[in-house]
Formats: sequence, structure tokens, C-alpha cells
Amino acid sequence: MRPARSLLIYTGIVFLGGALLAPWLYWTFQWLAALLPAFRKLADNPFHRYVNRSLLALALTGLWPLLRSLGVRGWQDVGLAKPTGQWRRLAAGFALGFASLACVAGIALAVGARGVNPEVSSGRWIGTVAGAALTAAIVAVVEEILFRGAIFGALRRTCRWPIALLISSGIYALVHFFSKPRSPDEINWASGLALLPAMLRGFIDLEQVVPGFFNLTLAGALLALAYQRTGNLYFSIGLHAGWIFWLKSAGLLTREVAGADVWFWGTGKLSDGWLATGVLSLALGSLWKLLPPERNTEISAIR
Repeated sequence: MRPARSLLIYTGIVFLGGALLAPWLYWTFQWLAALLPAFRKLADNPFHRYVNRSLLALALTGLWPLLRSLGVRGWQDVGLAKPTGQWRRLAAGFALGFASLACVAGIALAVGARGVNPEVSSGRWIGTVAGAALTAAIVAVVEEILFRGAIFGALRRTCRWPIALLISSGIYALVHFFSKPRSPDEINWASGLALLPAMLRGFIDLEQVVPGFFNLTLAGALLALAYQRTGNLYFSIGLHAGWIFWLKSAGLLTREVAGADVWFWGTGKLSDGWLATGVLSLALGSLWKLLPPERNTEISAIR
């Protein structure tokens, strides 16, 4: 049970440590903003962003110690094989991710549930696309190493891979389901701890949980299945990057239409409506059929 214990310790440090770190991060930026006006924009961020950034900072700081505790001795142990000959998988994953959410947005545009944003200049479009590409590349690599390479990989050592897929996908969905609560009137050392339950308030709203949380779990299952079937993270990284790139781009190029049924068509996130549920389910079925299992991953996952 060593992998499970390591994951529990890591999770506790990230969430409790991040909540305790957030007020100090907030106070640091308030102090810097008083000295240097250039920090004023960062200092004015709502407190929940400080909590999110603190969680992320600790998650990244503790990632390599976590991997070492799980017996990882090199990048190949978390699915990062040598890139030679893997670019086709990376491109195929990106194409599937981009096309799946483009399909959701395209259908919503066709029926009038979303509209084209007419106020987009060419300079702003280029800047958004460049920023989306950079964000997609960084976030996809980091999150795939953490959620699929480390967490899914560790769980496969203690239970059968379909169970590990469900658990890791649920964890992935939970982390991405945080709400944006109102900042406390006064920040004290325990404000981060108090804010954590409020960040999970989306679970009391049925229309957010179903299908929003379910869709995030489906997305996690797609990414984990790709890792299980291919034996490395390249297809998963491409798939994840395709989703992020399209989401960042669509947020600028399209806009919500008043009166549209967002429970079915989705909000600006695109992935939180029933239409996305259908598209992601089709993508999962297609992935199951089209990606043959790697023999070595099937053997190692039977334990």
C-alpha cells in the first residue's frame, strides 16, 4: 500500500499546506504593491486565486519527491518515453482534443446557442492564439505527468487498471471543479482553510455536478485510457493540449447568447453541458476501438 500512502501524504501536504500558504502569499503581494506599483494588479487578485496558486506551487514542488517515493527513477517511469517516433501520437491526440470541442462549439453556433464575437481584432486574435498555445503546452505536460503518470500509474500498482482509471479520473475532476467564492472581508492565517470548503460549493448545485463534474471525469478517463493503451503520455498530452488550446481560443472567438439553455449547450467552458457529454462519450468509445492495447501495459496492469 506504499503508493496509496504516498498519494495520501502528498494530497494532504498540497491542500493543507496550500491553504496555510495562501494568506502569506497574499500579504507578500500587498506589501510589494505598496512599494512597487507594478505589483498592484497582482495584489488585487481575489483571494481564491492565491489559494489556487498556492496549491499549484506545492503540487509542483512536491511532484518529484512524490515520484521518487513511488519508485520512479526516470521520466520513462511516468510515461515520458524518448520522443523519437512519438510525434504522430502527439499530433493525433491534439487533433482529437481540438476536433471534439470544436464539434461542441460548432453545433452550438449552428443552432444559435452561441454567437461569433464580432469585436476581435487581428492583433488580439494572434496574441490569444499564441498565449493559448503556450498555456496548452505547459499545462498539458505538467498535468499529465501528475494525474496520469504519477497518480494513475501509482494506483495501477495497488488495484486493477479500470478501478485506477475511475479513481484517478475522479481526482482529476475534483481538482478542476473548484468554484470561485467571494473573498473574505479580512484575511487571517486560517482564511485559506476556511475557503477550501467554499471552493467545493459547486457540488450542492445539481446542474453543475450533472453533467459538469461527470464530463470532467469522462475527460480524465479519456486521458487515462490513452496512457493505458499506448504505454506513454504523448497521445494524452496532445489530447489535453488540444482541449486547452480550443477552450482558450473559443473564449475569445465566440460568446454566450442570452436565453440559451446552458445546461444542454454548455457555458463558455463548452465542456459543462450535455452536448459535451455526448461528444466526450463518442470520443471515449472511439479511443477504445481505435487504440490497440500495448502488450507491456496490459501485462504490468494485471497485478
